[in-house]
Amino acid sequence: MPSIASLLSFVAGAASVAAFAPLGLYPLALVTFAWLAHAWTAHSPRQCLWIGFAFGLGYFGGGVSWVYVSLHQFGGMPPALAALATLIFCAFLALFPAVAGWLQARVPASATLRATLLIPASWTLVEWLRSWVLTGFPWLSVGYAAVGWPLEGYAPLGGVFALSFITLALAGMLALIVARAPRRSVWLAAIIALALVGEALRHVEWSTPRAAPFSVALLQGNIEQSLKFDPARYERTLETYARLAEDTNARLIVFPETALPRFLDQVDRAYLRRLDAVAQRNGGDLLLGVPTRRSADDFFNSVISLGVSPIQAYHKLHLVPFGEFVPPGFGWTLRLVNIPMSDFSRGKPAQPLIAAAGERVAVNICYEDAFGDEIAARLPEATLLVNVSNVAWFGDSLAPAQHLQIARLRAIETARMHLAATNSGITAAIDRDGRVVAQLAQFTEGRLEANAQGYSGATPYVRLRDWPIVLFALCVLAAATLVARRKPSR
Repeated sequence: MPSIASLLSFVAGAASVAAFAPLGLYPLALVTFAWLAHAWTAHSPRQCLWIGFAFGLGYFGGGVSWVYVSLHQFGGMPPALAALATLIFCAFLALFPAVAGWLQARVPASATLRATLLIPASWTLVEWLRSWVLTGFPWLSVGYAAVGWPLEGYAPLGGVFALSFITLALAGMLALIVARAPRRSVWLAAIIALALVGEALRHVEWSTPRAAPFSVALLQGNIEQSLKFDPARYERTLETYARLAEDTNARLIVFPETALPRFLDQVDRAYLRRLDAVAQRNGGDLLLGVPTRRSADDFFNSVISLGVSPIQAYHKLHLVPFGEFVPPGFGWTLRLVNIPMSDFSRGKPAQPLIAAAGERVAVNICYEDAFGDEIAARLPEATLLVNVSNVAWFGDSLAPAQHLQIARLRAIETARMHLAATNSGITAAIDRDGRVVAQLAQFTEGRLEANAQGYSGATPYVRLRDWPIVLFALCVLAAATLVARRKPSR
């Protein structure tokens, strides 16, 4: 293993985190991945595996450090054990960049082809695999860093993984320019052209308003995670949310995830009637985050509707491993942390949209909005996206800002407005172009009032989802392999 190259790769991976929210220094990603492309071009498959692992360890070690906060500060796990668990998790995630490094190095190719096509294809394919292996963890996909920059214009065409491919390709071109490779002017022109086309695509309107705008209120109770499930705090929590709801005339009121920290059948009927009366008074509807159950060991992380529309429910489909469900054989982990309701049942894959405030709402809970393919599957029928979360689990870490960045890209991919109601922030209203039109400060109790707009229409990504970029990456690798194998016979 080349120790110097691995050390530099670790540093480059850690530095890449600054390309994501909250700093959002996207050009830095081009620099760090240019280094990775240079390192992968100059070493053997085995060495590229270790370089990729070192890069990934720095990348995820810095980018998902909030896992430690969740395990220790709020899960009650001892510091040393929480640190070890976080390290093991990051090391597992680092295996994916390691595989990408090994994979691209196994295919014989010129430095130019490797930097501009093979490395982007390998990284993108492995990044896509990371989004579904063991239920998936697509956090920190490189494409998210492009939010707010010209390249985000490609998102409605190919989604986050297309942005990842383009980012890696640009980084490869930059590496060729710095290395004084032939045709440097061509690569510089290609970088400029890709940026200009991306900027032009940002101004394409992929959807159209379907009705008049309407008022929404997103509630942020700011209930400390350590107190959320405290029985002594329960009545005060209910009163906080009732007061926030009663003081608005919004047609759609959205509560955060598990705003009511008891099962629905344990909530006082009079309190639910009180909330229903608010929605009825406003001539609209209310979306309430509350756990529901069918039996003592069959319960769901849910959102229910109250108001003028019929009562409806959405049960979370994509659960968080070890946080919302325990994989078989890992029941012993529950003895190490204190996570209430940590073994939910999964909702059905094909759940109807919620009709609320005259819109067809695609509700998703917590990190479900990190799965772009699953969100797109509910369109074009859905006219509005609503996410409810409780990111208080991650304290004052990178997670809330990263989650907002993910939500912004979902809005761009689908050309739909995205409303995010969270317990402690970041609560925000995001327009179809990914622009945050309004947001609340973190760790404050409040209500975000905004105008929302439902949209109709479908982007190319909504219709085709992740398959075009995945198949393209596979074709690049297959074609390069085929050409390399035929060369000796010529």
